[in-house]
Amino acid sequence: MIEKETKPVPNILAPAGNKDSFLAALAAGADAIYCGLKILSARMEAKNFSIEELIPLIQLAHDMGTKVYVAFNSLLKQDDLNIAGRLLEQLDRFAKPDALIIQDLSLIELIRQTGFTGEIHLSTLANISFPMALKLVRKQPGVNMVVVPRELSIDEIKAMAKACPSGLGLEVFVHGALCYGVSGRCYWSSYMGGKSGLRGRCVQPCRRFYTQENTIKRFFSCQDLSLDVLVKILLPVPEVKVWKIEGRKKGPHYVYYTVKAYQMLRDHGSDPQMKKTAIQLISRALGRESTHFNFLSQRPYNPVNTNGQTASGLYMGRIKGPKGKPYFVPIEELLPGDVLRIGYEDDHWHSVNRVGKYVPKKGRFYLKLSSGKNVSLGAPVFLLDRRENALGEMMAKVEDKLSKPQEVRVDSSTFNAGLSKRYNKKQRVFEIHVFRKMNKKKSHDQSGIWLYDESREKLHTGFAPGIWWWLPPVIWPEHEEQYKKTIEFILKKGGRNFVLNIPWQMAFFKEQKNLNLWAGPFCNITNTLAINSLANLGFTGVIVSPELSRKDYLQLPEHSPLPLGIVISGNWPLSISRFLAEDVKTEHLFSSPKGEHAWVKKYGSEFWVYPNWELDLRDKKERLKKAGYSLFVHIIEPLPKGVKMKKRPGHWNWDIGLL
Repeated sequence: MIEKETKPVPNILAPAGNKDSFLAALAAGADAIYCGLKILSARMEAKNFSIEELIPLIQLAHDMGTKVYVAFNSLLKQDDLNIAGRLLEQLDRFAKPDALIIQDLSLIELIRQTGFTGEIHLSTLANISFPMALKLVRKQPGVNMVVVPRELSIDEIKAMAKACPSGLGLEVFVHGALCYGVSGRCYWSSYMGGKSGLRGRCVQPCRRFYTQENTIKRFFSCQDLSLDVLVKILLPVPEVKVWKIEGRKKGPHYVYYTVKAYQMLRDHGSDPQMKKTAIQLISRALGRESTHFNFLSQRPYNPVNTNGQTASGLYMGRIKGPKGKPYFVPIEELLPGDVLRIGYEDDHWHSVNRVGKYVPKKGRFYLKLSSGKNVSLGAPVFLLDRRENALGEMMAKVEDKLSKPQEVRVDSSTFNAGLSKRYNKKQRVFEIHVFRKMNKKKSHDQSGIWLYDESREKLHTGFAPGIWWWLPPVIWPEHEEQYKKTIEFILKKGGRNFVLNIPWQMAFFKEQKNLNLWAGPFCNITNTLAINSLANLGFTGVIVSPELSRKDYLQLPEHSPLPLGIVISGNWPLSISRFLAEDVKTEHLFSSPKGEHAWVKKYGSEFWVYPNWELDLRDKKERLKKAGYSLFVHIIEPLPKGVKMKKRPGHWNWDIGLL
């Protein structure tokens, strides 16, 4: 009897920000779990793990047939390289995770140097958003999985899958929080105070209230993504190896419910009762209100609903009662151990309360306020986490299988990263002014022109070959062919200078020689091992990340294998997004609660959010030149009518440091 060949099914990848969530993922039967260390992770607000804590958990997961991926997806500053290398060495010797999830290219080199034996998965923060990039990605040593952007539709995912080379798989988000900005293209938190989202420290300024023309709303706060029953469309795409659930800051209830729901939809999606149960589980998972977002090309949803609430958790009621004795009437029962949040996270008085005893539906729950704390009448109350008895018992059974506590001594590592020799060829120091539109009066051999909204029909042929053509920070699958043809046109006309704002845009130039190809500032390059990776890809120079501090900038040239540039002045975006709330007017100022002003401008299919003060390091130029920088970039953004720039220091993180 010939057995039927079974088609491989995608793994369900569960988040775990702490031990309880890890146990819940195992209790739910997750195929894989991803978690982070206490440093160098893109979710630093989660509790995360030490290597000592991970050792028995990974062993237990492996005993139960579950893989574990460690998220090492932070940008690394130069001083982080040895720390990262030592952690890699210790992880591989003692914990043995199945894979690392990374965004910083330096980690590919560190993995090689340390001999780490697990797989390498490129995070969505690495911005691999167009099909041609995938063949180039596959050539990177050890890389066998790409996490695609959450903004992609099913048609775009299929286009990526079609271009996926052998040995490379795709990981697709099916559930969880959405960022307003494209992954790897949001600097909002960093620009406002050094807490970089690319280093896991985002303070979520997009979730706040903003004011535009006397209207106060959460104009940039997104609902969650939930593909729910639509995941059936992903099943026939064999290159999609993993369904990923976002939520390393979530509790065990969320983890268990979402994993079980997507298991049902994957394995029994044609059963109406199972589908119904799965939808119920998702609705009870304590996330935000959800949307299918951009998944269906013919029915895209804007994830910003300014008339709804986008707070995390299940809404349970509003605060009532006299001053000093506030309470609320829950619309559902409260169980002992339930975790409640009073108000929104950006309310200065918001608080988190734990339920001590059972409260029936429509009963009263009186708040215990800390000394000096107050609460606003009418404030909403959200259920953030729940530990029902059944879940607690399942987690306890899993925990019983953990190895008995042992003194596991993780030996200290003496690893030191091997760095490149400094680029010593004498470099001519020069400046480039980058414009949005070609202008014969302003454009010359040392001008830069954004290729973002240009096409072959719009390009003038009379411009000097010395123009620097700036590629955009985002390219979607549907625009790939247009950019390919435009670049070919420029090359035929003698263009030789290009700034690539995604490392993988090198795929457009693979057969070209004698070109001047610089990695742009949106490549987010912050250390010399990443620069070395770019040199191996064929780049001739690097414009470093504008997020860095004085110390970071000044030490980079010492071991850089390529000449370096820096954005020394101009308009830098807070964020770049694929969508905008319908009630936000472009090219009109809006203001934050702290009086900061910004505006939105659409270029191509993206929306760029700009603050009304410039990045300005011009007074640091001589110091930077002495350190070894040879290219100084000024980004010129046309101002909307009525927008005036503030005169304020534009040093960004130069003085305060990058967290």
